[in-house]
Amino acid sequence: MGDDDTNDTTQRPADRPVAAVVVETPLAHLDRVFEYDVPDDLRADAQPGARVRVPFAGRELDGYVVERRAHPEHDGRLTPLRRVVSAEAVLTPEVLALCRAVADRYAGTMSDVLRLAVPRRHATAERNLALEAPPCEPVAGPSPGPWKAYPAGPAWLRRVASGEGPAAAWSALPGRRPDEDWPAALAVAAATALSAGRGSVLVVPDHRDVDRLDAALTQLLGKGRHARLTADQGPQARYTAWLKVLRGHVRVVIGTRAAAFAPVHDLGLVAWWDDGDDLLAEPRAPYHHTGVVLELRAAATGAAVLAGGFGRSLRLQVGVEDGTLVPVEADAATLRAAVPRVTVAGEGLDEERDGPAARAHLPSRAWRVAKDALVDGPVLVQVPRRGYLPSLSCAECRTPVRCTRCQGPVSVSGSGAAPSCRWCGLGVTPGAFACASCGSRRLRSSVTGARRTAEEIGRAFPGTPVLTSGSGEVLAQVGGEPALVIATPGAEPIAEGGYTAVLLLDAWASLDLPVLDAPLEAVRRWLAAAALARSGRAAVLCGAPEAVALPAVEALVRWDPAWLAERELAERAELGLPPALRVAQLTGSRRALEGALAQLEQQGLPPGAQVLGPVPVSPAAHRAVTPPPRETDAPARTPADHHVLVRVPPVATLELTRALIALKAVRSARKEAEVVTVRVDPLEMF
Repeated sequence: MGDDDTNDTTQRPADRPVAAVVVETPLAHLDRVFEYDVPDDLRADAQPGARVRVPFAGRELDGYVVERRAHPEHDGRLTPLRRVVSAEAVLTPEVLALCRAVADRYAGTMSDVLRLAVPRRHATAERNLALEAPPCEPVAGPSPGPWKAYPAGPAWLRRVASGEGPAAAWSALPGRRPDEDWPAALAVAAATALSAGRGSVLVVPDHRDVDRLDAALTQLLGKGRHARLTADQGPQARYTAWLKVLRGHVRVVIGTRAAAFAPVHDLGLVAWWDDGDDLLAEPRAPYHHTGVVLELRAAATGAAVLAGGFGRSLRLQVGVEDGTLVPVEADAATLRAAVPRVTVAGEGLDEERDGPAARAHLPSRAWRVAKDALVDGPVLVQVPRRGYLPSLSCAECRTPVRCTRCQGPVSVSGSGAAPSCRWCGLGVTPGAFACASCGSRRLRSSVTGARRTAEEIGRAFPGTPVLTSGSGEVLAQVGGEPALVIATPGAEPIAEGGYTAVLLLDAWASLDLPVLDAPLEAVRRWLAAAALARSGRAAVLCGAPEAVALPAVEALVRWDPAWLAERELAERAELGLPPALRVAQLTGSRRALEGALAQLEQQGLPPGAQVLGPVPVSPAAHRAVTPPPRETDAPARTPADHHVLVRVPPVATLELTRALIALKAVRSARKEAEVVTVRVDPLEMF
């Protein structure tokens, strides 16, 4: 066992009888390279990058050869490799280095990252792809197209075409035609890199975005010039596409999170869309963010960076302010012509004055806008919550109704259904309810779900078709004829020709999310929906508290998410909150966390580190941060109901992660029964 030192690459395989192997084991104290003897009959196939099976601790595990050595660093007798699963060198040196960098950055193990970076082998795909055609011929450089709308766009493309690595934070214009919208702009960027003989990796949040980008690239480059990598592909289709990239048949990859690790040859561009979308954050260890992975990859390869979106996350704002990202934005006149006219309607309703609008929980202003807009096209209604009535409150004092058994939120699941707890299912009899704050026995809905909204709006606009898009049934596209489209955030379908109006309901519910990034997340959702409107049409924000001037509301009205990000980042820096400081979250039982903190203090934390906690976490946060239990015969573990935050200056990030890696290794070696989950830069700060 030892470090993977570089040997003379001119040596023949027979002269290098030792294989350095990364074994797929989740145990942190075994996260290192192990040496194996290579039998004579395997020496031709057991090349760096090949999959192998090795004996390990009494079992046979999968692994990857990362190096062949002439002499072992281990003094004892080496165990021979069991077999070579495939001679295909699936783990390239670049991807191996990227996996190591991601594991180090997020205090994870190499095994955790490799299972996400390299798909499972499909033997039929390997055999069939041998008959595929060789790589396609080079393409000519495209015209700037959509990038002409941005003063810095053509210059950025020229630098990409010349082989440089410019990094940009791109604020996309809303309301564009299909040939000018963000998928077309990303396609032009990829084609520009391809014309210079360089590959591209383009990552988007979900499969509907992949479909749009797929269509744009096919129209620009033709069929067969790019590969698609998404979770909804079957094993053979996914592995076939991945092999095409590995063998250099295609150099442009589009997909969701795992596509960030695609083994693209001569990488020249990494791009991703909507940095603030939580779908770009990996829900499994090591819980990395796709944007960070692509930035690490660009730093190692010299590739250009393009982070696009209608909004701007705080992470991108940090890059803009420290000069690592250059903003690419439209000028003020172009922006004013493109954005919808945003107005704000408060949450107050007068049934006598508002009529059908009040019965649909719409302010009269929003109802009139929708009525006028339905004359010539569809209207989008964004509802922040799915379901029917997802939460209830006291009708007098607005105190949320909580379950008497577990203190969970009480909701109504459908028309005619009785209120019940969303956590434990305990029913609540309306007549028996008594508010703990004021004693009132009357209930009201705190927020209206998508299904209830569809019912009410259908009654307010009789004769108008009502379509819903949300959890369980997400529409990709709707026609250009008049209709009401009710959608939850992230499930808004594209309308042919764009929407004639957009209504953003229950603004207060979006602003009241129990996370640190609630204002930024609310604006990101509103912008994504409002951007689907036709240029110059109306967007109405409903339910915003009119008595308070909220920066998030102002950012939407002004269509200036960069201003909100700059303001929020300045406040975070003053208060010592992320991303001004780097934060690691440790979750487990109180006893396990106290032991982990004692270990961290013993081995030493970075200078300036602050430890906050342990403190109990709410049941909702507990479910969000606790990984699902593994199948085991061991008795149930102590609940992971506490957490600790460790924060350090950004310059001490790697020092912090090294300390956390050492902590995990010690606990793994000791076979601690209680699990401590480690997250670096958690997306949600409860």
